[in-house]
Amino acid sequence: MDFTFTEQQEQIRKEVASLARTFSLDYWLDKDRKAEYPWEFVKAFAQGGWLGMIIPEEYGGSGLGVTEAAIMLHEICAAGAGTTGASPIHFYMFPPMPLVKHGADALRRRYLPRIATGEIVMSFGVTEPNAGTDTSRIQTRAERRGDRFVINGRKVWNTNARQATHMLLLARTAEREADPRKPFKGMTLFFAEFDRSKITVREIEKLGRAAVDSNEIFIDGLEVPAENVVGEVGNGFYHLLDSLNPERILTAIEAVGIGRAALERAVQYAKERVVFDRPIGQNQAVAHPLALAWAKLETAELMCWKAASLFDQGKPCGAEANTAKLLAADAGFEACDVAVQTHGGYGYAKEFHVERLWREIRLYKIAPVSQQMVLNYLSEHVLGLPKSY
Repeated sequence: MDFTFTEQQEQIRKEVASLARTFSLDYWLDKDRKAEYPWEFVKAFAQGGWLGMIIPEEYGGSGLGVTEAAIMLHEICAAGAGTTGASPIHFYMFPPMPLVKHGADALRRRYLPRIATGEIVMSFGVTEPNAGTDTSRIQTRAERRGDRFVINGRKVWNTNARQATHMLLLARTAEREADPRKPFKGMTLFFAEFDRSKITVREIEKLGRAAVDSNEIFIDGLEVPAENVVGEVGNGFYHLLDSLNPERILTAIEAVGIGRAALERAVQYAKERVVFDRPIGQNQAVAHPLALAWAKLETAELMCWKAASLFDQGKPCGAEANTAKLLAADAGFEACDVAVQTHGGYGYAKEFHVERLWREIRLYKIAPVSQQMVLNYLSEHVLGLPKSY
């Protein structure tokens, strides 16, 4: 399979790289220190027309694929933005996908153009404190009352809740079926306005990405018009599945990009830092880990492009998307860890920037799916081994 970029894709890569690098590493350090949302960065990408990349042209977007979205997010991360820059842009790529594919035309016309311009800020409400990875056990309920649904419950790890105007929200509209073959029936996907009179937000203090909020939200009597159901009532989880492989691909390529940014810093430092009258990069104990990190990033990146290409061709890509996420999370983290080690004591100092990338990339071993759950998937669906959970 050929992963050479087309002329259009190469142009996207160059333009995004140029725009992303107008925001310095000190800009990202400042946002991290102040826990301040990077609105200047988001608005620059909105003005450049980049936020509507995956939205069809008839709804105001560019109508491009996951491959192009991945190119953009890779260049953002490779520029040193980390998850602080990637996450706000990521939320214009991933949450709208079920709406693009399954939303009624009237729903798409009402919201997609506003997503493409950045007027709408999305959050994503699926995970719950008592369900975790087992989404079939969510307890948030939506009850039909005339022409609307009333939703009550809570969600956790809701990104962007402090900024959001709208939320893609999964809730139960029927009890979980006893049939073990149908645990995901009875869940419905809603495109809901983020009504703060009905939603309480509690921010979660966390290891990295302080500038982009993660939250627990409490939903009490949120009313959503029936026409804001995405797809079919009761089949929301299955509509959501169409966006899970793209999310794995996009987070994987982000991890590669963050690893590349850290590696770039480390290599430059290894060339310039002189100890015992020689640059430290001349020592194999320094050079070899950097070289190995590069090789692993290259390998992970190839799997990302393979998975993205398969998805954009409408071909099955579950194994490839999960493998890309597995390899990229490990390779990216290893590159960041090696970068900190290469800097020695200075790697621990914020002013050298690699410690921020190290803190931020740790997330990718956990989210959007843990490394262990990826291995469970590959064991069962690729190798044909008995299900372990």
